[in-house]
Amino acid sequence: MAVSRCTRTPGRQHISQCKEGHRDDGASLPGSKAFMTACTDHALLRAFHRRVWRCLLAVTLTLGMSSGAAAGVLGGRVVAVTDGDTITVLEAGKVQHVVRLSGIDAPEKKMPFGQRSKQSLSDLVYGRWVEVVGEKNDRYGRLVGKVLVNGRDANLAQIQAGMAWHYKEYQREQTVTDRQMYAEAESNAAMTRQGLWADPNPVPPWDWRKARRKD
Repeated sequence: MAVSRCTRTPGRQHISQCKEGHRDDGASLPGSKAFMTACTDHALLRAFHRRVWRCLLAVTLTLGMSSGAAAGVLGGRVVAVTDGDTITVLEAGKVQHVVRLSGIDAPEKKMPFGQRSKQSLSDLVYGRWVEVVGEKNDRYGRLVGKVLVNGRDANLAQIQAGMAWHYKEYQREQTVTDRQMYAEAESNAAMTRQGLWADPNPVPPWDWRKARRKD
């Protein structure tokens, strides 16, 4: 059996330097093969930990973004249609939400085409499962959002049928794509005299409300 030869260095805490590269307290000596191996292993372990941390961070951020997107979508069944741009949605938790369709303004019920606009929206969504995309609440506490039924944009459909105006006062809250689509739909409806555009001088709902307040 081979026996390592160790020597003690006086005045230096009696640390024995062995040919195998170990001190007599079991630790590796700097410069030895064992010490270099240990350093390499430690560096690899640190690199592994950094890689795991980056992966966990990426997963956390992805989940956070996903949950944030989902938080802006309300799913439920339409149980009431108030007028051409307002509905009531009953979610799975049996909680009712009054929803104001974003980007459009329909004729009030007492205005010309008011009842027809309400019926048009009812034909689109009443009794059906819809998804409402939006997080804003207006001053009346209504959720403002885009209503999707089987993937179809009900807000846009109202404009296309000439049953609502593009609400340009709030168009900055829309995406660029929706803003362009709604504006084009209104222009096309007006050109082809769809719905309320059959009237020679249709009055926008916001002007009608303003006049009523003055009276």
